[in-house]
Amino acid sequence: MLVSWRRPSDAAIRRFISAQSAEPFSYADVGATRGAPPDGYLVHHHRVRLGSGRDAFERAVEALRGWRMFAIEGVELCWPNTPQQPGATVAILAGGGPIWFLNACRIVYAIDDAGPPVRRGFAYGTLPAHAVRGEERFTVEWSPASDEVSYDLLAFSRPGSRWIGAAEPLLRMVQRRFARGSLAAMRRAVAEERSLRVNASAGT
Repeated sequence: MLVSWRRPSDAAIRRFISAQSAEPFSYADVGATRGAPPDGYLVHHHRVRLGSGRDAFERAVEALRGWRMFAIEGVELCWPNTPQQPGATVAILAGGGPIWFLNACRIVYAIDDAGPPVRRGFAYGTLPAHAVRGEERFTVEWSPASDEVSYDLLAFSRPGSRWIGAAEPLLRMVQRRFARGSLAAMRRAVAEERSLRVNASAGT
């Protein structure tokens, strides 16, 4: 994790991502979010309903692919135009005011399941320059049987260093805040996209 007393410049963030892209994952259980999370980690699993029907699913997929789940106050995804394909490296910038934190992740796998349920998404895993060690999966699902569209967030992690471990209660609070913000961001994104489509079809 890179800690800075001011927001890193875009050039500095690009150098950070480039350096981390050559590093190995910082945990052994790469790809484990495909099934049951491994032992020895704290697990977070959150889910929210986004709507119903194929149109809602398409809007959710578009929001996910645009990294809209990171539209959270105090959090910035670097960069939202990064393709969600295995091997792609991103940085998550968090903070503001007197202190900023930059963490690196690499996409482990992509999800494109015909179902049922129909699923789209991906998972990324932590690189050495990250506060924790672990993996997080971001998925949107559509169940034709119930017609329900959902956003599902699954993560397992543990502190990446001894000093991070000493602040574990604060770390867990930050992780829960991110999860709540991510679910809310996806609900907003899907609702906003619906409004845009309705206005476009009405010619306004």
